[in-house]
Amino acid sequence: MVRKIDAPARVPVPGGKLIDEYFGRVNSGDAQVSIAHMVAPPGWEEPAQTPGFAEYTVVLKGSVLVEHEGGTTVVEAGQAFASEAGEKIKYSSGPSGAEYVAICLPAFSPETAGREE
Repeated sequence: MVRKIDAPARVPVPGGKLIDEYFGRVNSGDAQVSIAHMVAPPGWEEPAQTPGFAEYTVVLKGSVLVEHEGGTTVVEAGQAFASEAGEKIKYSSGPSGAEYVAICLPAFSPETAGREE
């Protein structure tokens, strides 16, 4: 069945990052995948997390810094990265902020994000 998504759902998060979910638990009721467009201001960061989902990210503008067990990986516009479920990671944006698309399998949920306090 073909489904058209007329608009994303804005998912509220602290710290100034904007998340517009097109497919996922919030906007379309999909539990198997979430696809979201994100815009993070310069210097944004979120707490470390150990999510229960794999995340595939394509950076459109700026840069995303990914802290992980092996160090910190800087992912620039035009590049992509992936993290596996159960892998501890921490995201932040570079000095010019970041715009990116994230795909999570299964779909993102606050309960499975595994964010540290």
